[in-house]
Amino acid sequence: MSAVDAEDLDYRTRTQSGCIPPDVVTRLIELGHTGEVELQAGRGEWFCALELARRRPEQAAALLAPFVATGWWTAVQSMAELLEGQGRIGEAIDLVRPLVAAGNEHALRFHGGLLTRHGRAGEAFALLAPHVADWYLAGVLVEAAAAAGRDEEAAALLTARIEAGAGRPQHRMEPFTAFNLLARIRERQGRVDDAVAVLRTREVTSMNNRDALAELLARHDRVEELRAYAATEYHGNAARRLAELLEERGDVEGAIAVYRNPGDSETRRFHGASSLAELLVRHGRSDEATEVLREFASTSRDDWIVDTLCTHYAAQGRAGDGLAFLDALGLDDWDFFRIRLELMAGCGRLDEALELARAHPEGDTRYAAGTVAGLLAGAGRTEEAVDVLERDDSGWGSHALAGYLLDLGRVKDAVVVLQRPVPRPTWPVPVGQVDEPPF
Repeated sequence: MSAVDAEDLDYRTRTQSGCIPPDVVTRLIELGHTGEVELQAGRGEWFCALELARRRPEQAAALLAPFVATGWWTAVQSMAELLEGQGRIGEAIDLVRPLVAAGNEHALRFHGGLLTRHGRAGEAFALLAPHVADWYLAGVLVEAAAAAGRDEEAAALLTARIEAGAGRPQHRMEPFTAFNLLARIRERQGRVDDAVAVLRTREVTSMNNRDALAELLARHDRVEELRAYAATEYHGNAARRLAELLEERGDVEGAIAVYRNPGDSETRRFHGASSLAELLVRHGRSDEATEVLREFASTSRDDWIVDTLCTHYAAQGRAGDGLAFLDALGLDDWDFFRIRLELMAGCGRLDEALELARAHPEGDTRYAAGTVAGLLAGAGRTEEAVDVLERDDSGWGSHALAGYLLDLGRVKDAVVVLQRPVPRPTWPVPVGQVDEPPF
């Protein structure tokens, strides 16, 4: 096997550049090219080795050993998970322990969860308690507390953390997590009012487009409280949760009303339009969905909502109406022009769309090539799509190009494309050297 380097492995797997990504590995196996996957695993391709290890547990140790030997945490964790799945808990713990001792935060988090899952929650709690200020570890601490019957101790640690952070900006990750975790403890103790009170002391409870307070109120069917909260929560996450809950209960009109009344929050109006359209489509009211999206797209002229509207038109077989809408907007920058090309292809005007793309001021850019190649491939003209992407040797469109090559049965060529070294970006980018959007 070729020599592997932990830093290089980490970069390539995180960015999925210069390597064979997991979706391609799966596709190679499905197409009957397991031999190629085996070959590449032996050459240091992590995702190839990992997929084979999952499918062949009896060979897992041999397949992953060269990667584990580098000390790379992802490989160590994967091996430990496979060992755990085979019931070899002691070996999994022994494998992870040296990295825990070395202070690896990821290892500490995994180790705490491993101990908790296998009857050693007290040990996990003692291990993690000194790290309550670390949001990444605090969640595992709270799970260990539940299994060890030490909820009050965990609650005391979290309360102290909240008090220590009093007066600090609450948009910070800490002590943000402490509020949510303390509420989780109170909820599982049956102290729902206390959990709600904890979250109400937090200025913002939204993260990753979900709102902790709204989720708590919904779980306990406190609809009126959720309704009152949704009326004031600016981001619209509470409103969406209320609408979801009402829809689940069969009150579709009530859910629609939530989205139709965003108050004075432009953010709620912006995200609510798409959610309302999806709700209407789910209930067979596509024409109403069209009007919702069209009204909002006409006023906001945002490429995201315009794209959503045009995709909706295309799904209903009304690509021509989408084109008419774009004509009315009169915008021709690439984001809107790309949508035009896709609609033209949907109307059977692919060749005309290709001519327009070539003549566009941005028609020779990498992202334009990706759009054109996608249109060609969608029309069954895969060889032409390959030709378009092969003109660029930067690696920007390597995943799409590899997919098209696999469609043509050119497996070796696809692998070569994926394994081309991709220059790592340097930050900050020197002024004056960028002529394309920073996607």
